[in-house]
Amino acid sequence: MLKEGEKMSLHRPEILSPAGDFTCLQAAIDAGADAVYFGLGLFNMRARSSANFRDEDLPEISRRCREAGVKAYLTLNSIMFEGEEESVEKLLLAAKDYVDAVIVADWGIIGLCQKHNIDFHVSTQMSTSNSAAALYIASTGAKRIVLARECTLEEVGRIHKRLEGKIELECFVHGAQCVAQSGRCFMSHEIFGKSACRGECTQPCRRSFLVKAVDFYENEKGEPVHEGKTEFIVEPSTVLSARDLCSIAFVDKLMAAGISSFKIEGRARNAEYVKAVTSAYRRAVDAVVEGSYTPQLISELEEVVSRVFHREFSKGLYFGRPGEEQFTSSQSSLSQYIKRHSGIVVDYFQQAGIVQVEVQDHPLAVGDLIQIHGATTGVLELSVPEIRRDEDRPSVAEKGSWVTFRAPRCRVGDKVYFMEKRF
Repeated sequence: MLKEGEKMSLHRPEILSPAGDFTCLQAAIDAGADAVYFGLGLFNMRARSSANFRDEDLPEISRRCREAGVKAYLTLNSIMFEGEEESVEKLLLAAKDYVDAVIVADWGIIGLCQKHNIDFHVSTQMSTSNSAAALYIASTGAKRIVLARECTLEEVGRIHKRLEGKIELECFVHGAQCVAQSGRCFMSHEIFGKSACRGECTQPCRRSFLVKAVDFYENEKGEPVHEGKTEFIVEPSTVLSARDLCSIAFVDKLMAAGISSFKIEGRARNAEYVKAVTSAYRRAVDAVVEGSYTPQLISELEEVVSRVFHREFSKGLYFGRPGEEQFTSSQSSLSQYIKRHSGIVVDYFQQAGIVQVEVQDHPLAVGDLIQIHGATTGVLELSVPEIRRDEDRPSVAEKGSWVTFRAPRCRVGDKVYFMEKRF
């Protein structure tokens, strides 16, 4: 770690954030992302998720990103089967004028990008884990490689050094990890007929497992004999569920390794996750460059990312191969807050900076921590100030009532949530 006040003379890496809808997109932009990545519903690793845009959303995505100076990357990172080339090509051509690059994991899609002169990045799904492979990929015209998640920090540094600037490197710095090699798992396909390599994973690895003894032994008559318990819940209950990655404590080392883009996992996560995690890594990277990356700041930022959905944290594989510490004992979220729906914005008086909220569920009280979510608003967090109802100044707004209070930029239809602290 740098000494306080000591500045790092390295390129400031891109903060790349996930966007599953317009609320997440705006949250990422507002939180300081340099780039966002998103899907269009087909041929990506979140194809079965609702966290996808439509083709007709491309102009608005592009407008918001370009006005904010943020790059937009389209994920086309699943495999392409025979007979699907025409569909993929149509999607590429629809997106070409609206995105800065396409993230791909299939050689056929790389060929289509070359054919139509579309910039492309090679996905982590292609498991690039050494400089020989990276140099070959660079020769295809790829602008960037998302390295395999199995690479250690030392290996990342060595790969970067050998590449001599021929191609950029991108690495995951935060979010969910997969128990399989670069996410290439057949467990979901075997059990449910849903292929992880086609973005359909049902995540059976996150479940509890039951071990059942069929027969212990046979007696002299050839009959099966069972003694005692024959079924056991495997403990910890999620033995194949990997911990989430959190790199806040070694952002300076990641930067020193030569990584050009810090990727945050989470296209299926909600907007407050996107905002909290993006803002934390934005602050961490800036602090390293400015010489203010201290243990105190690290502790503060780790608290920020702990507030939103996460499993147990780990350092991933950056400091060694898999071990027992890579797996979580629980599938439950360890976030410090639970989001409770409270109501909806029914009016906003822009000149006065006053919002009117219809309380539909959880009551609102003065001093409550709330979030306001909207496709244009993004995620706005504040403590409820003095609340009013005409001339009244109630301390609590119950379900079925309405109140007004001061709040920055909201829009009619935005959702209001009460943030309940868990611990």
